[in-house]
Amino acid sequence: MRAISVLAVAVLGVAVLGVPGYAQSSPPVGDDSVRPFHINIPEEQIVELRQRIAATRWPDKETVNDESQGIRLAEMQALVHYWGNGYNWRNGEATLNALPEFVTTIDGVDIQFIHVRSREPNALPLILTHGWPGSPIELLKVIGPLTDPVAFGGHAQDAFDVVIPAIPGYGFSGKPTDLGWNPDRVARAWDVLMKRLGYTRYVAQGGDHGSVISDAMARQAPPGLLGIHITMPATIPANLVEGVNNGDPAPTGLTAPERLAYNTLSTFFGRNAAYGAMMVTRPQTIGYALVDSPTGLAAFTYEKIAEWSDSDGHPERVIGRDKILDDITLYWLTDSGASSSRFYWENNNNNFSAAAQKTNQIKVPVAITVFPHEIYRAPESWSRQAYPSLYYFHEAAKGGHFAAWEQPELFSEEIRAAFKSLR
Repeated sequence: MRAISVLAVAVLGVAVLGVPGYAQSSPPVGDDSVRPFHINIPEEQIVELRQRIAATRWPDKETVNDESQGIRLAEMQALVHYWGNGYNWRNGEATLNALPEFVTTIDGVDIQFIHVRSREPNALPLILTHGWPGSPIELLKVIGPLTDPVAFGGHAQDAFDVVIPAIPGYGFSGKPTDLGWNPDRVARAWDVLMKRLGYTRYVAQGGDHGSVISDAMARQAPPGLLGIHITMPATIPANLVEGVNNGDPAPTGLTAPERLAYNTLSTFFGRNAAYGAMMVTRPQTIGYALVDSPTGLAAFTYEKIAEWSDSDGHPERVIGRDKILDDITLYWLTDSGASSSRFYWENNNNNFSAAAQKTNQIKVPVAITVFPHEIYRAPESWSRQAYPSLYYFHEAAKGGHFAAWEQPELFSEEIRAAFKSLR
């Protein structure tokens, strides 16, 4: 396993933290301290990555003129050539290290997180949760607009304190060694984290895995959780789940938005969900490839970033090539290919099904923003049926699955509007 050197500057000295890949003892059992965190990847790991990229064994060219067989060879070769010859991880590392980073141990696992407090005295605490193939990196662009809204066209009373943790098994958080780290357990850990930071009232937001975890938090309704905002809501009615999964034609009686959602999801499960089926059923097997081959990792993750972003298949246009490679490189440097996939195995639910996610049990106020290039556009009718406590629903003008990454100011405006009545 490639070592990760992480330095923590303590108040009265310098301590080295135990994190995935670093041979240091963990904090004592019961230690609930919050320790400063600093990333310093050894240069030899960067050199090794470039060597592996240069030694890529390429497949033969696809036999079609589109992406129906996957990311095309020429496109991947261009991306990977830049990764090995032009991209500089140190820029992304410096961006992360310029933020207040911390680590704390919850339920036996180190949780690494970013915590930025607003200068505004009445800022509302907000925990943001990433998904796959994202990471905390996909949320960095919204820190400024959320913590300092005045500088981005908002008002002082719209400010948030922002907490961005890495899900266990992702990024610089620890890798669980026991079973049960599913969305419910992560949700409980997030409440512990917010209380440990001194927050007695807060709100939660998430997309992808973050939506599922935020749903779980709302079901659990811990004291102090005022509400949630999600961008990938679980809204498929129970009587439609089987048809969607089987690729059956849309039944009669659906409205136009409902039919669009049904058909989009039917296509997704029929043609584009094989990645998830692999991680749900064989996370260890796929992990060998993702941890051993940087080009394999890049192809597996870049395909979904390209497919799910509102970018006509060219996410560099809205996210930026270096930012995408920051995310892919983070997975590589932290050996997260298998451990991140295991979260799918632990979840193993239909994340779009209202019944599977038990959304009818949620009493905490729920806000939903639907972005036009999300995996599916949840209809308002299904959303209100699925979430009895829904109080805010809005369809954004642009953006996709990685809304905070693609449209940070628009995303931030949605967060401000969604939580305004809960302050």
